[in-house]
Parts: sequence; C-alpha cells; structure tokens
Amino acid sequence: MDKKQNIAILGSTGSIGVQALEVIAENAEHFEIYALTANNNVDLLTHQALKFMPEVVVIANENYYTALKENLAGKPIKVFAGSDAVAQVAEMEPIDTVLTAMVGFSGLTPTMRAIGAGKKIALANKETLVVAGELIDELVRKHNAAIIPVDSEHSAMFQCLVGEGDNPVEKMLLTASGGPFLKKSFKELEKVTSRDALKHPNWNMGAKITIDSATMLNKGFEVIEAKWLFGMSPAQIEVLVHPQSIVHSMVQFADGSIKAQLGLPDMKLPILYAFTYPERIKTSLPRLNFADYPRLDFEKPDTKRFRNLALSYAAMESGGNMPCILNAANEIVVAEFLMDKIGFLQMSEIIENVMAKAPYIAKPTYEDYLETDKTVRKMTKAMC
Repeated sequence: MDKKQNIAILGSTGSIGVQALEVIAENAEHFEIYALTANNNVDLLTHQALKFMPEVVVIANENYYTALKENLAGKPIKVFAGSDAVAQVAEMEPIDTVLTAMVGFSGLTPTMRAIGAGKKIALANKETLVVAGELIDELVRKHNAAIIPVDSEHSAMFQCLVGEGDNPVEKMLLTASGGPFLKKSFKELEKVTSRDALKHPNWNMGAKITIDSATMLNKGFEVIEAKWLFGMSPAQIEVLVHPQSIVHSMVQFADGSIKAQLGLPDMKLPILYAFTYPERIKTSLPRLNFADYPRLDFEKPDTKRFRNLALSYAAMESGGNMPCILNAANEIVVAEFLMDKIGFLQMSEIIENVMAKAPYIAKPTYEDYLETDKTVRKMTKAMC
C-alpha cells in the first residue's frame, strides 16, 4: 500500500469496532484513525481516543457530551455529539474509508452520507441494506461508490468473485453456524433464556447480533444483504448450516464449479481485507490447519423451528418497506428478550404478526423508511 489510509470507524465501541481498532493497531504503518464514534459507551470511547488520538470523536447520545469533552480536555481532539454529527463525520474530506459498524437502523443515514461523499465503505452494518437496499443501490450507482462487505459470509462471496469478471453466477451458498440452539426441539426452545442465547459456539459478537444468530434472523438479513450486494434473486441464494464455521460461504458458477473461502472464525481477516482490497498484506493471524477439522458438515436449515429465516425470504419477496418492517420489529423483540420480558419463540411470533399488520409501501422514499421504522417500533412494543 502506497500511503496510509485515513479511517473513520462509526461504532468503534461495538464488537466489530473494537476488533477493527486491533487490526489497525497491528498494522499501524498502513492505517491512521481519523474519527471514532459511539452511541453510549463514553468510557471506552475515551480510552480509544486517548490511545489512537483521532482528529474527531462523536458520542451519539448527547447526554454524554460533557463527560466526553471533560475526559479529553487538553487533547488536540475535536469532540461532537448527536446523530447528525455522526452522519457529518462520514463525509469529512480527509477520510478515505468509512467502516460502518453501528448496530441496526442507526447506520442507514451515515452510510448514505458516506456514499454521497465518495468514500470507500467497509460495510459491517447489514441493516443498511436490509432496510433500504433499493435506495442504497441507487445511490451506489449514482456516485459510483465502492462498498466492500465486512460480514464474514459476504466477504467470502466477494473474495470468490474476485477475478471472475462477467462469468455468470448460478447461485450463492451462504453458510450459517446454526447458533447455540441448532439441535434443540420446540419444547426446549420454549425454555431457553437470553443468557443461553448469548453463548455462541464459534463467534465472539455483540449481544444483538448474537441473539439474531440464535434465531437465524441474522442469516435472513444476510440473504437480503447478498441480494443487493451481488444482484442476486432470492432463488439464487441458498442457506446451508455449517456448524464448524470454517467455510464462510461459496459461489457456484454457470459451469457447475464452486469456489469457497475458508478460514478460522475470526472477524479480523474480513475487516482487514475490506481495508486493503484489492491488496492482501501479511498478517500474524492464526492459520487454518485442516488436520484440526477432519470433517466439515453441511445441512439444510429448519425454517419451522427457526421461523425468522423464512420471514426474511418472505420480506425479500414482498420488497418495498417490508424488510424495514422486519428489521424494526426485530430490534424491539430482541431488546425485550434480552431483558427476559418475552420468550425465545415469541420473537418470531410477534415479528410475523407485525409484518401482517404494518402499513405496506411498495415504493418507499427515504422519509417512508424513517416513518416505517418509527411506527413499527411502537406497534411491536405494544405487542410485547
């Protein structure tokens, strides 16, 4: 790489943000942190700012602005607060790459602003494409923007496509670990708690995405994301449960051949690849030893026990604001489940009910997405 990249991390205190900073610290000759943002975690954001000394830090929750300002007093760091400030950071001229690692709907506006400003987007906020894929697709085409996926599955598919040119893709095989409840029956699923659901067998992730993995809605979101990233139809995206999480995803071409990307379950590699693409740089990350994995298993997902995956395909088929409805309802039920106010299986039941009752808009505008998100959150909360 010829020069250091200036990087903004939106959501630096979350799981992806923390790992991205570790990647940057390990490759300081290639990267410079220009901006860091967080939602509420002012203590960790302060620690990160003091370590990396960015030009700008933003705390989205304005209630923590004074504390952050005081923590960084005397340091040559500009301090801002509020969601508008987060979006403005994404547009700042010196920034080369924006890592959107915010969780949920909150990542939509900053990602749109970054695209409009011509930044390279390292996309870890899958909800942006789930909620408003059509809108993002139009913006990317208009501004000729570069979006490099950070999700391990989409990074895998992206890597399988590199060098293939216009060779036609027959289908994409999206792998899923199956989460902690892969073999549990309906009766057992009725009794699981949020504490049980947070024990993912392979990945170290934040609470929200870990619950989404347990319900397989995370995989449903990834199917919708794959549609927009790679221009696939729903029928061209197949989910396979792969408990070992070694094959991160596969692409099958028109001649029947299949390319797969493999590696240990570690998010640092896809984060680094998004930063350095099209180059690869030497790392000290652990290497996959095939002798440690004498078997790799694959099976079809059970969409009766894990209803959220089927709901995701239904939302994708409906299009319009239906994926936005799905996402907003899910963000509420996951929050309620994490507080043990509803059961594991109730999450799918409530989401399906909301999808049947929420106002449907076939061709939503940006304002429609905002209104849908607001309305559905209230509707879902009332059902919990």
